[in-house]
Amino acid sequence: MKAVFYNPNFERPEPERSIRRLERDILRMGALVEQSFRLSHQALFNRDLTAAEELPRLDKKIDHFYRQIESDCTSMMTMQAPTSQELRCFSAFMQLVRDLERIGDYAKDLAEIAIKIFPYPPHPYLTEIALMSDHAQAMLATSLVALADLDEVNGRRIKFLDDAVDNAYENLYQMLASQRDVPGIIEPILLLTLAIRCLERMADHATNIGQRVAYIVTGQR
Repeated sequence: MKAVFYNPNFERPEPERSIRRLERDILRMGALVEQSFRLSHQALFNRDLTAAEELPRLDKKIDHFYRQIESDCTSMMTMQAPTSQELRCFSAFMQLVRDLERIGDYAKDLAEIAIKIFPYPPHPYLTEIALMSDHAQAMLATSLVALADLDEVNGRRIKFLDDAVDNAYENLYQMLASQRDVPGIIEPILLLTLAIRCLERMADHATNIGQRVAYIVTGQR
């Protein structure tokens, strides 16, 4: 992982060491969020309730990282007299971990949907929704690689990848909403509509992470 302010010829000042530590903690948090997303996918599309039961435990770890990183950023901003560039990093980190925390929350929501929909037969649109989930997971992975490498180009590219998820959401919503003469109760359709909304929002937060990486590197929003 590249440092934000790395110079091998000089001793690291305290703010720089703090930023490196924060980067490591954010990537650890990101790894937990990726795991949560994978488990929610497994729960919903593989009908794996054991995976669904893991989500609350992971979510507590994610929330702990979120609170700790936010607290550390606040302390460093107020106590270490950071430069404007360092302030930019701390500000972006605080927003970035909020995006990660929200993705974790949506993963937990997907697991709850998986539990509720489990008694029903698999819906014909599950394959298309699974592809949407795969794409959103790839966006999250790309955003975290961009963060680890401080890669502005990759960070900004994610917003273009989001178009595929948005298009999938619109198409699936129309298909689910336009079903006629549905036999039995409509709960599975409602649950899948909630699921695609979760996936669409997860992709949006992954896009935000990429944008925040670009802001850390360039200072431009």
